Amino acid sequence: MSQEPLPYVEAAITDDDRLLATLSWIPVSPLWPILAIVVLLVKDTQARPFIRYNAVLALVTGMALIPISVATMGIGAIGYLFFFYWAYQAFQGKTVHIPWISDWIQDQNWA
Repeated sequence: MSQEPLPYVEAAITDDDRLLATLSWIPVSPLWPILAIVVLLVKDTQARPFIRYNAVLALVTGMALIPISVATMGIGAIGYLFFFYWAYQAFQGKTVHIPWISDWIQDQNWA
């Protein structure tokens, strides 16, 4: 299966881009999605593909983990620990790829 390159791969990723993308992933509290939503709503960051991709991916992944956590009586919440790894990848400026979810948000043109 070949993947199309993401639109931001060729664009210059700044330190601010990496920081805001990282903040989108950090599950600091039950109110975690607020950081990703704020990043998406700020006018300056809407035009930055790397930030938008990570913020949307973090939101969709988090929302997908909620029913899994409920169905497994909380055991699925361990999946939120992966968010720290994905935050680290975003901070390094690397592409975060989560099977099915990354492909789905690109198909929906959300990122």
